[in-house]
Amino acid sequence: MKLQKGVLGALVIVLFSMPDVGAEKAKREEKNLFILSGQSNMAGMDESLTFTPAVTKAFGKDGVIVVKNANSGQSIRSWAKTNHEDPPPTRGRVPKVRGELYDPLIKKVKTAIEGEPLKTVTLVWMQGESDLNNTAYDAYLKELLQQLQTDLAFKEINIVIGRISDSGLDNPKRLEGRLNIRKVQKTFAEGHPRGAWVDTDDLNDREAEGKVIHDGEH
Repeated sequence: MKLQKGVLGALVIVLFSMPDVGAEKAKREEKNLFILSGQSNMAGMDESLTFTPAVTKAFGKDGVIVVKNANSGQSIRSWAKTNHEDPPPTRGRVPKVRGELYDPLIKKVKTAIEGEPLKTVTLVWMQGESDLNNTAYDAYLKELLQQLQTDLAFKEINIVIGRISDSGLDNPKRLEGRLNIRKVQKTFAEGHPRGAWVDTDDLNDREAEGKVIHDGEH
């Protein structure tokens, strides 16, 4: 499912329907958990100004828990704990310890939800620029979801992927990798039963000499 361009928080509302009146009363104390993670574009987002107000408006102040834990310049290999590339990569962003950023993320999430019953769990993922040479990005996405399913004891996790922008598509050295990650992110989201992707191509546009230039990853 593709979500049209715009702020991630507002777009998530489109993906998840509001509970019916009867269910709302019976499950009033259940929370909708939103996990925001990824690299620099997620790290730089002020969720208190954009995302949280949007989901609060949709689900109510007492109906949401928003947890953000993001790290700039990191490969998805720093969240997924298993290598899925054969042979294992020796170039690019390869952490010494696979999944080293996942434990801080899940610790922060578990602290935030302690004692709270969950109605929904949604991962909002904005990452990929550090994986242009990654040949198994979809496998890492799948594993990341499986890690969350296991650690949260919650099977039906939603995922919203912010597809990496069109910045760099005019650079031959980065073109193949960027096109691949964009394709994988779109395909993965559309193939997931509770998935969606966000088109971010308009967020890095600027006009120069009458032409629109896509010149920034942020």
